[in-house]
Amino acid sequence: MNINTTLIGEVILCSIIIGGALSYYFARRKTTSPKITAIVGALLSIVPILGLIYVALLALKDDIAKT
Repeated sequence: MNINTTLIGEVILCSIIIGGALSYYFARRKTTSPKITAIVGALLSIVPILGLIYVALLALKDDIAKT
């Protein structure tokens, strides 16, 4: 069985893009600094399970009050 490292790299790259995008989407409503939150989400998505946990925690967080 051959392990294709290109496929592994593509999966990790897609995970980073999707994790960062989802982090930014949730962070717009739930934090005051969505860009930093998206960067942290993208970095944690290098290890896909950490990215999923981070996005889940953001989704469960309460929305901030609008002024």
